[in-house]
Formats: sequence, C-alpha cells, structure tokens
Amino acid sequence: MRLAVFAGFLFALFYLVAVARVIDVEGVRRAVSATGPAAPLTYVVVSAVLGALFMPGSVLAAGSGLLFGPVVGIFVTLGAAVGTAIVASLVGRRAGRASARALLGTKRADRIDALIERRGLWAVVGQRFVPGISDALASYAFGAFGVPLWQMAVGAFIGSAPRAFVYTTLGASIRNLSSPLAYTAIAVWCVTAIVGAFAARHGYQHWREHAGRDPDSGVPDSDPEGGTRGRQR
Repeated sequence: MRLAVFAGFLFALFYLVAVARVIDVEGVRRAVSATGPAAPLTYVVVSAVLGALFMPGSVLAAGSGLLFGPVVGIFVTLGAAVGTAIVASLVGRRAGRASARALLGTKRADRIDALIERRGLWAVVGQRFVPGISDALASYAFGAFGVPLWQMAVGAFIGSAPRAFVYTTLGASIRNLSSPLAYTAIAVWCVTAIVGAFAARHGYQHWREHAGRDPDSGVPDSDPEGGTRGRQR
C-alpha cells in the first residue's frame, strides 16, 4: 500500500509538472538571472529540484544554454542532472525501499541486490541513453531498488552527457538554429537515440534469456533434454 501511494504521488507530480506545466519556466529563469554571479550555481540547485519534480530535462537544459551559453551551460546541465538523480534516488530509497523488498520477496530482492552490485552503474548509464524514459522516474525506481548514491551520481553524469550537450547547445543556438553548433547537436541527438534503441533491445533480449534460465521465474529452459532435469540433478 505504501508503495502504491508513493507511485500515485509520483504520477500526480508528473501530470502537474510535465503535462499541465503548472511551473512558469520563464519566471524561474528570470529569478535565477537576478542572482547575478551566483546564477549558475543557483540554476544547478533549482534545476535539480525541478527535475526531481518531473520538469522535462530538455526544457531545463535548453534554459541553461540560453542563460549561460554552450560551455558553462553544459556543466550547469550536468550538475543539475546529477543533483536530480541524487534527490530522486534518496526519496525513492526512503519511501519505497522496504516496500519494494517486501513486494519482491527476500530471495528475489537479494538477487536484484547482487545484480545491482555488479551492474548498477551501467544500468544507470544505459537508462540515460534510452529515449522516452523519464530520468526522474527511473531515479526514483533505482533508489527504491537500492542503487548506491555514488552509482547514481557517476552514472547520471556519464549517461546524461550526450543529451546535456544536445539540449544545452540547442538552447544556446535558439536564435540561430542554422549554425554549425546546432547541426552538430542534432547529429549527436540522432546517434544517441539510435544507440539507446539498440541498448534497450539488447537489454530486453538479455532479460528474456536470463528469465529462461532462472528457476524462480516460472519459465522453463529452452533445452528440452537438459533444462529441467539438469536443474533437478
């Protein structure tokens, strides 16, 4: 029940912020600009919180490029991405960790913990490449499944770098979208989307193969001779 309430709360936040757009982005930019020399750091903190509240990262990154230019803006965007990952992961761990383990059962939860220990960092990196998945929602889920904070921070930094470059550069080039920098950003976006699609397909196939070999998954081995009997032996 606690996990269901938490999920409902997250989806309500997603609707209000990402769909209904109840937050005035222009007002946020004006408020940040008013802080003067501290504006980049202020924008990192504000964007990290807004990102955890499901403000689209593309909008925040474009605002960073518009305010600070392509060079400083990229570092601001990356700082905000790491901040969002940490905030969402901490909240997810606090609100959903115990409930997720209870829902999965001790055996499956321990198996997931072992998998996270081996591949948690690259799971975070790979998720950032897959198009169409909310980084904040994924970070809440990673937190609920117990991904360590250092993996969240490093994984978010590495995995968010291509999109940070793309959206920040496009924001900085908004007045001249025919510039070479804008075309470069579009090319990087295309490559990232293709890599993400292939990564998602590979991950799904790997999961299916693992499920076929997992005695607790309820799916028998594909080997009719040695699958089930091999496990019994």
